[in-house]
Amino acid sequence: MILSSRRERKVFFPWERKRGLFGFVSRARARIFVGVALLLAMVIWLRQREETAASVRATRASIVTAERAVMAFRADHPGGCPRWDELVAGGYSRDVPEDAWGRPLRLTCPGRRDPRGFDLASDGADGVPGGLDRIE
Repeated sequence: MILSSRRERKVFFPWERKRGLFGFVSRARARIFVGVALLLAMVIWLRQREETAASVRATRASIVTAERAVMAFRADHPGGCPRWDELVAGGYSRDVPEDAWGRPLRLTCPGRRDPRGFDLASDGADGVPGGLDRIE
């Protein structure tokens, strides 16, 4: 028996070969990665959208509460336009009404629509008075 120094040949399938630095990323894995990345981006986008909508809803609720307090003050003081500290001191409101972003609401007397009334508004998320994202 003659022993020869033969090397055994190995057979590799295409997916078993080493392909350098990015050899572990195949097309199937790349599709999964892209799909997961898109799904994650969509979840983040939906979460931000829902947070914005929740802030708007909270601000509208604060406006309704402040509107009731101002209307009660005006019923007791005919034609008067209150300041926030007068509403708190008179017991019409527990504290100065704020929007969801921590800024006080804007009270304008007389109102733009009704000269005998008043307007309540929030500057919105950007805080610019009269900006495009204001909430009335």
